[in-house]
Amino acid sequence: MRFFSMIRTEETDQTPSPRLMEEMGRLMEEMTRKGHLIQTAGLRPTHEGVRIRSNRGRLSRVDGPFTETKEVIGGYAILEADSMDEALELTRRFLAVHGDEWNLECEVRALHTGDCGPEAHVDGSADERAQDAEPALTPPAS
Repeated sequence: MRFFSMIRTEETDQTPSPRLMEEMGRLMEEMTRKGHLIQTAGLRPTHEGVRIRSNRGRLSRVDGPFTETKEVIGGYAILEADSMDEALELTRRFLAVHGDEWNLECEVRALHTGDCGPEAHVDGSADERAQDAEPALTPPAS
């Protein structure tokens, strides 16, 4: 099962220390070798980003930096794990490598894949609440 881990941080000019780069390199190498780390990347600063919003079919654009943002997605990892618990343990290891140098948070969510529908839980069981869920949003007809 694949999981998406979004790494949230306050946007700063902080750069990783040599210690962090070395330990992160070892962790990423190990996780890749064991088949747990599928892909990872850091994101460029928000002042280089653009947000496009659709509000009932009307598009708007906001160029970064996004002043109202207190936390930003600083990077991501796509993980392969047998369960949410295993994905969380992999994420804990990632956070632990950062020590006390950084203020980070990771949000971990299962990815929808071709083998599960919107009613599937992370553990694969059916979700009775899905029957009461609102239908998916569809674009307005032209």
